[in-house]
Amino acid sequence: MQFTKAEEYGTLGVLYLAEKKSSSVTPLSEISEAKKIPEKFLAKIFQSLSKSGIVRSHRGVRGGFTLAKDPNTVTIKEILESIQGPYHLCKCIPDINACPQGQECALRDLIVMAEDRLVSVFDSHTLADLVKWQQDKYATPS
Repeated sequence: MQFTKAEEYGTLGVLYLAEKKSSSVTPLSEISEAKKIPEKFLAKIFQSLSKSGIVRSHRGVRGGFTLAKDPNTVTIKEILESIQGPYHLCKCIPDINACPQGQECALRDLIVMAEDRLVSVFDSHTLADLVKWQQDKYATPS
């Protein structure tokens, strides 16, 4: 299993907004430069995040993005699913007909168990958790 670039970049971009701790509008170019993400790709990702209500788009000369929700209420699962849709490790999980084995497959049972645990981790951690971890673990001492 591997995150897509869109999931990685979207999560890093939203984390950048959450770390700013202000309601100031942040230009996409600033996020792109700070996180070393191609700006056009980030713009596409942020469209999805905006549609799902995680970020708010501000137009105009001083346009950019702000968080639309409190970081304590935004789960990592919500961010990932707003970018890529429902999270599944295998095609047969949401669609049993995608597998010739059908429901009689021990491997599918194991994948369902693993997926449930992974999604549970994403669902039990918020954007605020990532901000705290980032500050506690990676902040440079003054």
